[in-house]
Amino acid sequence: MAKGTHEYVDDPRNAEILISVNGELVPRARAVVSVFDSGFVLGDGVWEGLRLHNGKVAFLDAHLDRLYEGAKALDLDIGLDRAALTARIDEVVAANGMRDGVHIRLMISRGVKATPYQDPRVTIGPATIVIIPEHKTASPEVARRGVRLFTVHVRRPAPDIQDQKINSHSKLNCILACIQATKAGADEALMLDQRGFVATCNSTHFFIVRRGEVWTSGGGYCLGGITRGNVIRLCRENDIPVFERDFSLTDVYGADESFVTGTFAGVAPVSEIDGRVIGSGERGPLTERLQGLYRALIERECTA
Repeated sequence: MAKGTHEYVDDPRNAEILISVNGELVPRARAVVSVFDSGFVLGDGVWEGLRLHNGKVAFLDAHLDRLYEGAKALDLDIGLDRAALTARIDEVVAANGMRDGVHIRLMISRGVKATPYQDPRVTIGPATIVIIPEHKTASPEVARRGVRLFTVHVRRPAPDIQDQKINSHSKLNCILACIQATKAGADEALMLDQRGFVATCNSTHFFIVRRGEVWTSGGGYCLGGITRGNVIRLCRENDIPVFERDFSLTDVYGADESFVTGTFAGVAPVSEIDGRVIGSGERGPLTERLQGLYRALIERECTA
């Protein structure tokens, strides 16, 4: 069972799903890649997490924009254009008879290597494309009670070290952050940037509410989140003051509310950070309003 915003109820149907591995639909027991694959050897690749709702992948164009931009930055040839990749997603979804409450993991690596070495020039095959659709719904309890965060020592690096705009398979810094937060008894990690300002969480984007204003980081040290961007847009469309700015942990501890965003859980409240209760410790009114606005946005986006 996953914890934090990725907490879900296990679904026995997932034992029988078909997974797309380079276009071949195989049961999960046979869904394998080579030990020489770039993704396994080095974490060399890009990925997206997608939600299927009412038979449609939510915000697919934005996810594909991010995927192809990251692949270009890595000089990785996906080998399929957007239409062909979309068709492959549709194929595996249809093969599993899926329509709603589905989380899709789209993973692309540089491909198989002649030898386990980092140089991309020893890659001898096309990109590896794996699509895993699972019946998976976020826990409604998380949306109500929220999560607890712990500020970790692991920082989000600057673009000259590893550009956080690339949704790469290489997530070791986020994994280390998650481990430290778990050891501290929290659900997820809050991460600072190289200057000491609040950046993001290990697997979600972070927001605070102060005196009716919504604050999030400037975005220079975090992934270009699809849900993050949608929540910012919803604030602007509904006359909720929203700011992308630098702020410190002092601002966080004194916040009236806090919440995180992500493709899987949408908008989830934060009840506690570093042992400090945020606001009343309960889901705040603005967080609850944004949850409703985001659910309505998903319904509009995924109208059949």
